[in-house]
Amino acid sequence: MSYGNYTVHDPWWLLALAVIPLVSWLRGRRGVPALVVPFAAAWYRPSLMTFSRLPVGVGVAGLALVILALARPQRVDDKRQVHQQGYDIMLVVDLSGSMLAEDDHRPGEGPNRLQVIKPVIQAFVQNRPSDRIGIVVFSTQAYTLSPLTFDHAWLSRQLDRLEIGVIDADHTAIGDGLGVALTRLEQAGREEGNRRKGAFVVLLTDGSNNSGVLTPPQASAIARARGIPVYTIGAGKDGYTYLPVQDEHGRTITYTQIMSDLDENALNSIAGETGGRFYRARDAGTIQAAFKSIDESQKIEFEAKSYLLTTELFPWFAAPGFFCALLAGLVLAWPTIRRRAVPTRAPFAGGSFPRS
Repeated sequence: MSYGNYTVHDPWWLLALAVIPLVSWLRGRRGVPALVVPFAAAWYRPSLMTFSRLPVGVGVAGLALVILALARPQRVDDKRQVHQQGYDIMLVVDLSGSMLAEDDHRPGEGPNRLQVIKPVIQAFVQNRPSDRIGIVVFSTQAYTLSPLTFDHAWLSRQLDRLEIGVIDADHTAIGDGLGVALTRLEQAGREEGNRRKGAFVVLLTDGSNNSGVLTPPQASAIARARGIPVYTIGAGKDGYTYLPVQDEHGRTITYTQIMSDLDENALNSIAGETGGRFYRARDAGTIQAAFKSIDESQKIEFEAKSYLLTTELFPWFAAPGFFCALLAGLVLAWPTIRRRAVPTRAPFAGGSFPRS
């Protein structure tokens, strides 16, 4: 017997509820009390008739609540237990000066390359709630912007603050950026006991390696030895583009034309040797498509099991039921208890005690 999320485990007890009005009706026709309880004779004294109706009603309500408790009402909820493991992902983002270049529009009329990729990266992060994600930024040197974390809201705030110039932006150290990301993944693997499903790196740059300690081939060899795929994204359009020239306060004073120096062969080699994939992203649409493809290729199929969670509700009926029955019994028995506790004393004739 169920109604929505609620059910009754022993519904046959509910038949006893019908007995209460039936007994009351039968007893009423015979001219005797509807319920046979101790001290029932006291109810029929003229002075107590009105007084006794309330505790009898309370007692009947208590009896009904106890019967409902015996029927064991329950709330049943359908729960899904999901067993899931996620990836450890390091995003490696180029912050060299060329990321200020503005593609596909007149100078000063649209976003630069960094402004184009930030919302795409943020969408990628928010779309993977079960993964730990960290960020490494690089230009002349490589730095950890965020270690691996599940706090994706905090990670998005760090991405919002990314600007060209927060680190030395004169050169591009692709090998070092990848090396720092691999080190972070190795540290996390030791701390977690390799309990994560796996790990991979997404590297985005618009240039070629011209700085740093590690070369891209050396970094990709480390990734291959550790079994970590590296997905590489080459950003920016081919040929000439416009780059703002800024003063010491970061204000744009003019624009100059530069030639794209993206090393597609190096990025393709890194991806191929590590089991990843290379994407050529010339505009916002292709960058978004690249991250979408990576997201789909490195998704985990979760295992989910359904089970029923049962909550017993009988205490909510039993406790007030017993309280009402006890209260009604005490109220009805109180006159008799009081008479027995304080006996009356008959006076002697003549108003005085006999002499001894």
